Amino acid sequence: MSTAEGAIDRTVDVAVVGAGMAGLKTALELEARGQDVCVLEARDRVGGRLKPGHIAGHKIDKGGQWVGPQQTLLLAQAADVGVESYDQFNTGRSVLHFNERVKTSRSEIPKMPFLSLLELQRVVSRLDRMAFSLPSDAPWAGPNAKALDCQTFETWITQNVRTHAAQEFLRLVTRSVFCCEPQHVSLLYFLDYVRGGEGIDVLTGVSGGAQEAKFRGGAHQITELMAAKLKTPVMHDAPVRAVLQHDDGVVVRTDRGDVRAKRVVVAVPPALANQIDFANSLPAKRVHLMQRMPMGTVIKVHVAYERPFWRDRGLSGMAVSDSLPCNVLFDQSPEDLSCGILVGFFDADAAVDFTSAGDNARRDAVVEAAKTFFGPEAASPIDYVDNDWLAEEWSRGCYVAHMAPGVMTTFGDALREPCGRVHWAGTETATKWQGYMDGALQSGIRAAGEVADRL
Repeated sequence: MSTAEGAIDRTVDVAVVGAGMAGLKTALELEARGQDVCVLEARDRVGGRLKPGHIAGHKIDKGGQWVGPQQTLLLAQAADVGVESYDQFNTGRSVLHFNERVKTSRSEIPKMPFLSLLELQRVVSRLDRMAFSLPSDAPWAGPNAKALDCQTFETWITQNVRTHAAQEFLRLVTRSVFCCEPQHVSLLYFLDYVRGGEGIDVLTGVSGGAQEAKFRGGAHQITELMAAKLKTPVMHDAPVRAVLQHDDGVVVRTDRGDVRAKRVVVAVPPALANQIDFANSLPAKRVHLMQRMPMGTVIKVHVAYERPFWRDRGLSGMAVSDSLPCNVLFDQSPEDLSCGILVGFFDADAAVDFTSAGDNARRDAVVEAAKTFFGPEAASPIDYVDNDWLAEEWSRGCYVAHMAPGVMTTFGDALREPCGRVHWAGTETATKWQGYMDGALQSGIRAAGEVADRL
């Protein structure tokens, strides 16, 4: 249910800012507790960083799409609204483009020199041990937290990893998972993210990992069906401009009018929350946190072919590169194989470079990448679609916000802390699977519980 007609003038128990998965989960949880809730959304759709699309006559996800077996909240939410998951195609050899050379591998771990592979396995185990030593609810208070937070992940790589191939693979992991370069992210934040995602192999893996399955009909429909369960329709085209706190409640001011509430849950990324005028009612630590958590930079692409020709050669469609601007591809072909579709990404600095390049330049770069990975048959696609998340006014990037050195240990304890009558949700505030749909759901459950306890 949704509406974008007429002015808003409502008094409710709780106002929720943002109709992404976190905001919708917050609202559903509060309604289940008997609270009157109003969800305010700046866009003309629900879903936030989930977004529907089409290519070659088939539905696709322009935003988040995958689910891993560990993400039990997301799997349960999908089941609750009747959306099925199915396995990501992963049969055959993967492709690695590394040092300008193309290799294939039966393993999800790319082929690399033997010494590099040994070092990579050792380094990944070491990073996992460091990550799992952090407290889940307060990594900024963990052992050696300040020392970990005062350096970038790039610094750690150059000081602790000797072989070039292992170094480049870890840089590729950072770009693929955070959509930023390793010199932009704190080592402590990197480790906390790894802890929340149950280890590097799980975060980056397909079989048994975070990319194991996707949703029949698209992940975006989960939020559409969640919104349809709300007792009160989502208020669309209602960007929140100000939140004013007073002794008895809050006034939430939007482009369509005001909502008065006892409490408000802000369920948008920190960078967008920073655009709301809180009339100096927030603690300085929270304000500075929001100013210091930029979004990742990514352009998600789909390219369609008459058939999934790569399967004829025993390839899975999974491909990675250390140098191509479109550096990751997966098989996204429909289950009936009526055509072949590849999904991929420009991420980190490559996304910044291509955000103003235009559709044709991006298309050409994607086709060139596909040709490098899969051969000359990739030269003739039948359709191409991309989504530049940097250009989305109400996202300003994807997949997730990140922290540079010094941010987590200085401002991290403000991430979830309520500020008077203002509460915080969103996947960035999760303690597990932050940055993912599962983390968004966890944050909504937590925020709803906080508000219910105070009401």
